[in-house]
Amino acid sequence: MAKDAAREQGRKVVASNRKARHDYLIEDTFEAGIVLMGTEVKSLRMGRASLIDGYATFRGDELWLEGVHIPEYVQGTWTNHTPRRRRKLLLHRTELAKILRKSSDSGHTIVPLQLYFKDGKAKVEIAIAKGKRQYDKREALRERQDTRDAQRALSTKNR
Repeated sequence: MAKDAAREQGRKVVASNRKARHDYLIEDTFEAGIVLMGTEVKSLRMGRASLIDGYATFRGDELWLEGVHIPEYVQGTWTNHTPRRRRKLLLHRTELAKILRKSSDSGHTIVPLQLYFKDGKAKVEIAIAKGKRQYDKREALRERQDTRDAQRALSTKNR
């Protein structure tokens, strides 16, 4: 019973890729497990990771996460990991088939959105995304600014 009490509960976000939502149109998201070494888990628990250049690719029938930077563990020894190594993602076969089908379309890619711990297990949220054009990005910024201005006008009117 004491063992259950020590277990982590909930979701603790380690890293998020906010730029991905700006640069890509997110079509579908999936939660995947990730195969990590011991020192990678310790480094993640310290809250150190970067998803900025990350992407996922298929190698055979497996999905691999590449370009994600998890720095070396400070107290690690010769067992430390390589910071930008390729890491295997764990998904069900049906999810893998769906991701492969959607990502094979022209202009689609698989990007990581968040890296987090869910009930003590490391997970990554990946998305099938399509790259935005420059004018799409400007349009999204304009819409966000307009809604912000409208909210501001309503709040000053209600005072």
